[in-house]
Amino acid sequence: MSIVSILTIFAVIAFVFIFFYFIPLGLWISAIAAGVKIGFFNLIGMRLRRVVPSSIVGPLIKSHKAGLDLTSDKLEAHYLAGGNVNKVVDALIAAQRAEIPLMFERAAAIDLAGRDVLEAVKMSVNPKVIKTPLVTAVARDGIQVMATARVTVRANIERLVGGAGEETVLARVGEGIVTTVGSSDTHKQVLENPDSISKTVLNKGLDSGTAFEILSIDIADVDVGKNIGAQLQIDQAEADKEIAQAKAEERRAMAVAKEQEMRAEVQEMKAKVVEAEAKVPLAIANAFKEGNLGVMDYMKYKNIEADTGMRDGISQYTGEDNDVKYDEGKED
Repeated sequence: MSIVSILTIFAVIAFVFIFFYFIPLGLWISAIAAGVKIGFFNLIGMRLRRVVPSSIVGPLIKSHKAGLDLTSDKLEAHYLAGGNVNKVVDALIAAQRAEIPLMFERAAAIDLAGRDVLEAVKMSVNPKVIKTPLVTAVARDGIQVMATARVTVRANIERLVGGAGEETVLARVGEGIVTTVGSSDTHKQVLENPDSISKTVLNKGLDSGTAFEILSIDIADVDVGKNIGAQLQIDQAEADKEIAQAKAEERRAMAVAKEQEMRAEVQEMKAKVVEAEAKVPLAIANAFKEGNLGVMDYMKYKNIEADTGMRDGISQYTGEDNDVKYDEGKED
């Protein structure tokens, strides 16, 4: 076999491969058999625009069989925008069967917003039950109450774009439970009527601004926790005790400092007295020297000093004797 023949065979194979790549004959036949009008040039244009023809033709056939008025241009535009064409078409078919008003533009917007539009339609037909985490609240009597709730929600198609998600709903329900329990006078009221929590929370309109519609809120479990009020009182008493001890310690330190200061003053006064007493003999000597004091005057001074010392001794002895008599009287 010559080189020309081999090149011709390769050229024919390449032409056939390129032909069937740009013109998916199987998809075209399937579309014609399903009654969907789509031409060769349209399929070629999809390849040139880097659109997978099967991602458009398959959903287009499904929508045509379901009676939806969709064109390949709409589906191709949604595909090029990064959307899931197949899921959008399935959601439109499910909404039509459930008699839920849903347009292609709305479904495409929901899909491009990052939400599962098919799951949203299913949730509109079959509501979803969301269980809240354990919510802890404290009644007015200081008793802790722990509760969990089951929230039945239904997707709101009109608010799926821009509406808050499940986390917001759970946060609002938890806040409503805390508020309701906190406004109860005693924890016994909550335990006796747990349905009052669900009724109060449901009447607050917690689904406003969210992508869901709350159908019901059911309290699944209620339990009693710690006595928070008593614990707070104990902590407050402990804090008051520590404050009182600190103040007492401060007063004691001030008293000790005052006592030391007084002792220092007494020592200073004693030192001054000793210093003054030391000056007396000098003053007497100077008086003798200058003639201001005679011998008789000095003898009178000594007699007075001796008399004073005797009186001090007698008073001290009498005081000690009285103390002894007083102690003996107590023993008797």
